[in-house]
Amino acid sequence: MNAESKHVLEYLTEVEEAAEEVLTTKQQIVDLDVKRNRNREAINALKNDMSESDKVKVCFGNMFIKFPKSKTKEMIQKDQEQLDKEINDLRKGLKAKVNHLNETQGKPELRGYNLSPLSADETRAINSLLKR
Repeated sequence: MNAESKHVLEYLTEVEEAAEEVLTTKQQIVDLDVKRNRNREAINALKNDMSESDKVKVCFGNMFIKFPKSKTKEMIQKDQEQLDKEINDLRKGLKAKVNHLNETQGKPELRGYNLSPLSADETRAINSLLKR
């Protein structure tokens, strides 16, 4: 192979690896979001459960265990918090990976992609300034 062919092959490999990272991260976000939705359904089922029993059956791996409702709800809510944190971390990392992919392909950086919403304090400050 000549030098130009090697350069093209290295370029294509780098672009493919960057694209694969983006797709993998997106799939991880989707998978975690599915799990988060299942947890949300479980919390709602626990809220709407009208049975007299204070215990529910919870699936751990391949077995069911009777567990108190309060502890079960607490475990699911902790899992929700962890999933929210992981999804947010993956989304932050995804922005950098997409920018790296665009840079590798020679495309310009996405405009407005790194925007973040105003905090509650910032919103209150703007509203107070606008009311004057």
